[in-house]
Amino acid sequence: MARPRTPLLSRERIVTAALRLIDDEGLEALSTRRLATELSVSGPSLYNHFATKDELLDAVVDSVIGEVDLSMFDARSDQVNPWPEALRDWARSYRAALAAHPNIVPVLAQGPGRRPNALRLADAVFGHLVESGWPRGQATRIGALMRYFVTGSALASFAAGFPADAEVYDAADYPHLGEAHRLAGHRGTVDEGAFETGLEALLDGLVLRFERLSARSS
Repeated sequence: MARPRTPLLSRERIVTAALRLIDDEGLEALSTRRLATELSVSGPSLYNHFATKDELLDAVVDSVIGEVDLSMFDARSDQVNPWPEALRDWARSYRAALAAHPNIVPVLAQGPGRRPNALRLADAVFGHLVESGWPRGQATRIGALMRYFVTGSALASFAAGFPADAEVYDAADYPHLGEAHRLAGHRGTVDEGAFETGLEALLDGLVLRFERLSARSS
């Protein structure tokens, strides 16, 4: 039998299938056996591309991070944004990538590890802040702060956590939650609005902090 012109498997195809499985059914659904079934291959053939499940999961996480726009930090561009605008644009892109794949967020929240896209992201944010005048220690903490905020906002829906049953919110017990049963029906508006409010509050505070640091050094 003639050898196929293209390999049956590739790292990209495996990662795409694994991410689709996680998106559809959650992290617990990912196993070598299940993934092999999805790809119509034998389980051992996956190990030609990924030695362990953890290595595969790292590649899946990194593929999601690769969806985040970092162009606002590119020093080679003529349109590099001032750091508050750059952080705002980046945070929105970061959250959009995570919100599209919420089941992967718990793994992503553990840190960049050896993931190339995650390390490029950390390098871009840190480098832009330092080049904008932030002390290195402060830049490190700001990068961590923004990451905590974005990953937390993408981890779950606040609005969806409220039951839509009005009878749950007895006025004697919860006098201020008379309209809480409506929150789940406005999930997008509530969650997006909360993210934008928090993002602007963070950036406003950082701008004030930067002004104080600049005043001390002048």
